[in-house]
Amino acid sequence: NFKSIKRKGRQAQRPAPRLLVTPVQQRWASSLPMNTVILFVPQQEAWVVERMGRFHRILEPGLNFLIPLLDRIRYVQSLKEIVIDVPEQSAVSLDNVTLQIDGVLYLRILDPFKASYGVEDPEYAVTQLAQTTMRSELGKLTLDKVFRERESLNSNMVHSINQASDEWGIRCLRYEIKDIHVPPRVKESMQMQVEAERKKRATVLESEGSREAAINVAEGRKRAQILASEGEKAEQINKAAGEAQAVIAKAEAKAKAIRMLSEALTEQNGNAAASLSVAEQYVSAFSNLAKQSNTILLPSNMGDISGMVSQVCFHAYSISVFVQVQTNLKSH
Repeated sequence: NFKSIKRKGRQAQRPAPRLLVTPVQQRWASSLPMNTVILFVPQQEAWVVERMGRFHRILEPGLNFLIPLLDRIRYVQSLKEIVIDVPEQSAVSLDNVTLQIDGVLYLRILDPFKASYGVEDPEYAVTQLAQTTMRSELGKLTLDKVFRERESLNSNMVHSINQASDEWGIRCLRYEIKDIHVPPRVKESMQMQVEAERKKRATVLESEGSREAAINVAEGRKRAQILASEGEKAEQINKAAGEAQAVIAKAEAKAKAIRMLSEALTEQNGNAAASLSVAEQYVSAFSNLAKQSNTILLPSNMGDISGMVSQVCFHAYSISVFVQVQTNLKSH
C-alpha cells in the first residue's frame, strides 16, 4: 500500500527530540524511545505500544518489558497540564464591531489512546477549535458585554471546547482571554461614553446632594415650627393654669370673707356694726364720685340721712337673715 509506505517513511524521518513550536514559547517532549526489552517510563508520561502495526497497550510509569522486533513504541503522550497560546484573530461582535483577540488555553490529555489515534495533531486541533469557538461566542455578544462578561465568555469557551475534544481524549481545564483590541475610533467613542457617564453620575450626585440639603432645611424649619408651637402651647397652658389658680384663690378668699362676715353678723351687735360700715362706704362713694366727675346722680331723699342709714341697715339685716338661714340648712 503506497499510503502506508509513505506514512512509515515519514515516521522514520521523525527526529528524536520533538520540538513543538507555538507563537510565544517552545516546549520539548520526550523522543520516541527504542525497544530495548527493558524500559523505564517516566512519571506523567504514557507510551503507546503497537504490536505488528496494531495497538497493543499503554505502558505505565515505571518498569516495563517489551518483545523485540514485534513491539514498537508508536506515541509518547505527556499527561502534564499543557499551556497553549491561541494566536491573535479577528472577530465581529453582535453590534458589528471588529475585534482583535487572543488567549491562553490550558488542557490535559486524559486518554492517551484517543489522543494518539483520534486526531492527527491534538494541540493544533484544539487551537483551531478554540479560535473558531471564540469567533462564534463573540458573535453572540455586543461590545459592552464582551468587556463585562469575560468570565462568562471564558466559561462558555471551555464548555464548547470540551464538547468537541472529548473524542480526542483531551480535557480543556480553562481558557483565559489575554488582550482585546478595538479599532481606534471605537476606542475614542468608548472613552467619550465613559466621560459622559461620569459627568452624568456627577450631575446626579450633585442634584441628590441639593435635594438632600433642601430636605434637611425643610425638616429643620418644620421641627423649629413644631417646637415653637409646642412652646407657645405650653405657655398658654401655663398661663391658663395660672389664671385659673388666681380665680380660684380669689374665689376662696371671697368665700372666706363672706363666711367671716356671716359669722360677724350672727354675733351680738353685728347688725349695727354692719350698718355703720355700709353707711361709711356709702358716704365715701358719694365723696369720690364728686371728685371724679362734674355730674352727680343723687337720691331723691338726700336730705334724709337717717332714712338712708335705716335703709342700708335694713339691707344689712336682710343679708344677715339670709346667711343665718343657709347656715341652719347646712347644719341639718
